[in-house]
Amino acid sequence: MEAKAQARYVRSTPQKTRRVVNEIRGKRALEAYDILRFAPQRVAVDVRKVLHSAMANAQDLATRDGLSVDAKDLVVKAAYVDEGPTMKRFRPRAQGRAGAILKRTSHVTIVVASDDDKEGNE
Repeated sequence: MEAKAQARYVRSTPQKTRRVVNEIRGKRALEAYDILRFAPQRVAVDVRKVLHSAMANAQDLATRDGLSVDAKDLVVKAAYVDEGPTMKRFRPRAQGRAGAILKRTSHVTIVVASDDDKEGNE
């Protein structure tokens, strides 16, 4: 069984967000959660919320199907960051010019699966 969670329009650049997401891909969900708790990057808080949501989704799906899934049995099967829309702003510069400021956003997606599913697919 696998569950997915997604956060859209996260106010961090995709490049910075991918640095954090790459650290948790393929790890056990609880271990990944601990890594994100102590990561110094600001976006780690948003990624941790997505991981927590994916874990809760997995438990909810299991309850609906009459199964039981423990958080320690979950593995981060897939985690990726896509680029969201870019907000364009302008700042005055010297001699009447305008300098463009690009405020980038990210879409974070995390898929967790129970440990036996991960081994069966490989």
